[in-house]
Amino acid sequence: MTVYVALLHSIVLGPGRRLVMADLRAMAEGLGLRGTRTLVATGNLIFEAEDEPLRAIEDRLEAAFRARFGKHVDIILRTAEAWRRLAAGNPFPGGNGADVGIRVMRTPLGPEVLPGLERIATPGIRLAVVDGDLWVDFSQKPSETKLLSHLTTKKLGIGTLRNANTVNGLAAMLG
Repeated sequence: MTVYVALLHSIVLGPGRRLVMADLRAMAEGLGLRGTRTLVATGNLIFEAEDEPLRAIEDRLEAAFRARFGKHVDIILRTAEAWRRLAAGNPFPGGNGADVGIRVMRTPLGPEVLPGLERIATPGIRLAVVDGDLWVDFSQKPSETKLLSHLTTKKLGIGTLRNANTVNGLAAMLG
């Protein structure tokens, strides 16, 4: 058995409707995934499953999500080992955990994305690509920066943003 971390890109099902984490766990358990656990109500799921390619599990989760909730949501998967490396690789460990974000990517980014984002970023924002994921120390509330609107699937590819507190919380849950 392998332990996985799954991140949902969005848990908004429609106007005024958000996914309840108990429903997410039930959906995963319906696929035969075991030991399902969630962290905060933002679409973070830990589970155990047979070892198979990440993309195959992502596809099954996305299909089950669409079937159960009537909406497609991109789901990004990492093994527990890869998640621990991701958490340990934070290039801004001294930053405020709520203001340091990571866009976890399905297809790794290269350092060539940095110059374009750096031109958009306001002074004080720091950026780094670590193992294909984009780390951002917003140095303020991310929602108050114009950079946030450029960290989208359309502009960067399939991925989802989490703050360092959530990244570390999931790592702690993995033990």
